[in-house]
Amino acid sequence: MLKRPLLVILILISFVNCFVLYSQNPRMDGYKGIWYSSGPSLEYGYKFSGGVSTFASWHRPIAIYSPKARKTFFVYGGTTNADERHLLIMISYFDHKTHMVPKPVIVYDKMGVREPYDNASLAIDDKGFLWVFISGYNRTRPGFIYKSSNPYSIDSFELVREIEMISPQPWWIDGEGFVLFYSKLSKGLDMWCASGSDGKSWPIDKKLVSMGGNLQIGDIHEGKIVTVFNYFPKGDIDSQTNLYFLQSDDLGMTWKTIEGSPLQIPLTDVSNEALIRNFEQERKEVYLSDMDFDSHGNPVILAIISSSSVPGPGSGSRDWFVISRKDGNWNFTKVCESTHNFDRGSIHIGDSEWKVIGPTEPGPQKYGTGGEVALWISRNEGVDWQKVTNVTINSINNNSFVRHPVNAQKDFFALWTDGNANELSRSYLYFTNEKCNKVWMLPYEMKENSRKPVRIR
Repeated sequence: MLKRPLLVILILISFVNCFVLYSQNPRMDGYKGIWYSSGPSLEYGYKFSGGVSTFASWHRPIAIYSPKARKTFFVYGGTTNADERHLLIMISYFDHKTHMVPKPVIVYDKMGVREPYDNASLAIDDKGFLWVFISGYNRTRPGFIYKSSNPYSIDSFELVREIEMISPQPWWIDGEGFVLFYSKLSKGLDMWCASGSDGKSWPIDKKLVSMGGNLQIGDIHEGKIVTVFNYFPKGDIDSQTNLYFLQSDDLGMTWKTIEGSPLQIPLTDVSNEALIRNFEQERKEVYLSDMDFDSHGNPVILAIISSSSVPGPGSGSRDWFVISRKDGNWNFTKVCESTHNFDRGSIHIGDSEWKVIGPTEPGPQKYGTGGEVALWISRNEGVDWQKVTNVTINSINNNSFVRHPVNAQKDFFALWTDGNANELSRSYLYFTNEKCNKVWMLPYEMKENSRKPVRIR
């Protein structure tokens, strides 16, 4: 018979081990999105607010379809309860065989952080391991890189590296490894790009731009890595303008313009050869939403162009533009108008159709972030656009931050979140199919280990 002190010690050890295992990767009992508001509430609301689980365009990708697993894996910003603003970095998947979702897994608890700027991005390597890149904020709030313990499994994750990293954008290139776009704070928000094969060491790690503040969206296509970005005059993030483009064909060692002319990095002057258009001279704001590539490998950019960072009707319309390239020239085509700078959507370039999916229609909180989601289609390579259908109808709260999975499938084509733009509310997650004529809601509460999403349209 064990002596009492020894028995107590063994019980304590067992309890601690169970706690450690649970604290690493517990599962939540449903898909609870996080709510956030940025800045003071002005006459027509916040700079941006509402559900921010799928925020933002400079955290990419957040969803990837794996043909081998037949699952779309995705990360999002979750929270502990409907009335709490406590950021949890979550991961889950949609199973295309069963059309079910499991209880989502907590990859990392942000320990009281509220800001969606700390949301994560996702990558899948050639062996099927899932990599979660979690944004930090300067050195006081570092970023983290986590790797799944097993291929195509969300059950447990291991910390690979702690790193100074804001807005991570990891991309896996077969035969090469990772390309990682990210930012660091110095005198402003500087743009960086790194590459490496194992997620731990990054042999190529270069500062691309240092203009006092920039936001970028990066991508890869047929061996090239590209980034488009804006800049903040006088380092003020509330004033985003101009549009630039950079590309590299040697994993970020050297960089070129769209025409192939070499550039010396980091770029420090606002006027440089990477500039697509000087919107600052036009007194216009530029908010980047998404990027894809046409059949010729040219970038196609989705952005909102507006006259002010202040929300409300007094600042004019928020014009959705598709910026494409043909015959050596950049083309700017207006798709539609909306009411807020953070009405973020996605663009998908198909063989015969270009699609924009986003909150272009007024929602219940009219001048707040988001609205009702609609599908717009161009059948002549972005020259003309037509609204085909309303994806969401009679929503209780605004929808925004529509994201397009990498290698998206017909039954899980776009993912977004909702939330009341004026006050703290529950935030749900939704997805739609390729035709955008069906909408499903991920279950907010779950007792079962897995269940089918709720079709609401």
